[in-house]
Amino acid sequence: MQSTKTIIGVKELRENLESYVNKINKGMSFTVVKRSKPVFNITPIEVDENWEEVVDFTKIRKGGVKIDEILSRI
Repeated sequence: MQSTKTIIGVKELRENLESYVNKINKGMSFTVVKRSKPVFNITPIEVDENWEEVVDFTKIRKGGVKIDEILSRI
């Protein structure tokens, strides 16, 4: 899919995050604004063939694991 860039608000992104994740996975890019000022860009990453998943914390516990819990065990 050809990369396109769209402007969205922080609130819109927060309330529809999963939808935007799916759009980003399809190649779309977004400029996120807050109070009509650009804050950041979201673009798809090019996954390096050397990328290796080390740990999927959602497999340990539904919803993941809090960082404080992880750090306390290190």
